[in-house]
Amino acid sequence: MKKPPLAFALATLLLQSAHAAPPAELRAGVAKVDITDRASGPTNAPLYAKALVFKGGPTTVVVITIDAVAIGEIGRIGNDFLSDVRSHLEKETGIPPSSVLVNASHCHGTVRTDTAQLAVQAVREALEHMETVRVGTGVGHEDRISENRRLKMKDGSELDMRRAYSLPRDEDVAAVGPIDPQIGILRVDHANGTPMAVLYNFACHPIMNPPSKGNSADYPGFAAKVLEETFGEGALAFFIQGCAGDINPVRYKEVSRPADAEPLGNLLGLSVRSAAAKIQTKSGGALSISREVLELPRGTDLEKRIGAIQAEQAKIVSSVKPTNINFKNFLPMFLQRKLSAEFPSHNVQSYLHENALGRDSLTKFDADNNVYIDAYLHNIQAMEQLTRLNTNLALLKKHLAQNKAASSPSLPVEVVGMRIGDFKLVTFPGELTVQVGLNIKKAANDPFAFVAGYTNGYVYYTPTVTQRNNSAYAQEDCDSLVGPDWQQIFERKAVEILKNL
Repeated sequence: MKKPPLAFALATLLLQSAHAAPPAELRAGVAKVDITDRASGPTNAPLYAKALVFKGGPTTVVVITIDAVAIGEIGRIGNDFLSDVRSHLEKETGIPPSSVLVNASHCHGTVRTDTAQLAVQAVREALEHMETVRVGTGVGHEDRISENRRLKMKDGSELDMRRAYSLPRDEDVAAVGPIDPQIGILRVDHANGTPMAVLYNFACHPIMNPPSKGNSADYPGFAAKVLEETFGEGALAFFIQGCAGDINPVRYKEVSRPADAEPLGNLLGLSVRSAAAKIQTKSGGALSISREVLELPRGTDLEKRIGAIQAEQAKIVSSVKPTNINFKNFLPMFLQRKLSAEFPSHNVQSYLHENALGRDSLTKFDADNNVYIDAYLHNIQAMEQLTRLNTNLALLKKHLAQNKAASSPSLPVEVVGMRIGDFKLVTFPGELTVQVGLNIKKAANDPFAFVAGYTNGYVYYTPTVTQRNNSAYAQEDCDSLVGPDWQQIFERKAVEILKNL
């Protein structure tokens, strides 16, 4: 039989493509379960495990968001949480473990001890209410509620803002790091166009709820309240924590008024709502999820860094100066000098007299007091430096012990790629600092590609190479298991995953 001409074959192929089957129908279901430990004290904003389940063709994707500090290692959720949830779901529903993604908001609330069972319950309930959905993707913007907690010092080092130690002197600070104001949004509608869920990715530590206000989901909990009340009965808001490793809530260190997460959550919720309202949803769409285990190098320089901190501690201790005054003496003397540097000890007329108690005597008296005040100020600064070093030295020692006890020089981490419609997400189990996320999104060159930390495990902080090698020692530098080379390895893999989705 004679073969058709090439042009005819190409035309036939194009015609077949034009009449190809439409995208597979997408079905989804949502549910949430309260996981607040009510016995731990009053509740400011309830904690939830929420499940968003998608089915499309042979693929199932399960997204679970947990109002908790981490999936393992720290907080009440144990290291077996992820495997327990996955094994129960596989046994009860047939969903493969690789299809399950669990993200912690990183709020510092206290969850119930049976949170794993409650998370499985949420997925079961979501599966019971599956229906055809429409999906759409968009982005929002919110730059009013976050700030970078790393301060770039004039000596080239970096310090960070924590409640565990003091801020440096204003005159020593040169600049601050960036934030990521982008909100990545997936909108899920019922077939009739009414909202079923909004999933949104944003980067900021949820640590603005003070302990005095009780257990709380922090600003993500208040943002969810705004969104769920807006979208109506049954609609759920899913917060996916981004690259928040060095991002604090704005004015986190402020002491002039009580900390309060609710205004920040309201602002974020309104920004998500405004952006989500502009998203056009459509039927069908891509659905995929992939899972890889990436081997990252463990830090091999922790002993060296510990030695450097200990040497710095010894140097600071030896620099502490003798002084004749205590804090009771120091404060009024310091204020008098600030009020009148020329005549700090007495009113001006006393300095105008030439007698034994006049100018010469007071001038010498002021000079002696200035030495005492300057020495006391130096000692205060030394105390603050020691507080920072002591806190971060303990973190380095902790992770040195963990790395020594590990059976491998590499740290296995689970990296997940997920696509729902045009919404693409790559995840990581550590506290990614914001520059890592910005780098990945720029390299991916896709307006709907986003990055999440705190997902499917917890491996502490994962700072950039520059941050990791910082000589001043901030939490992100020291509360870390990885070596500096981790960044390039992960960023390349993350971009590859996003491009392949």
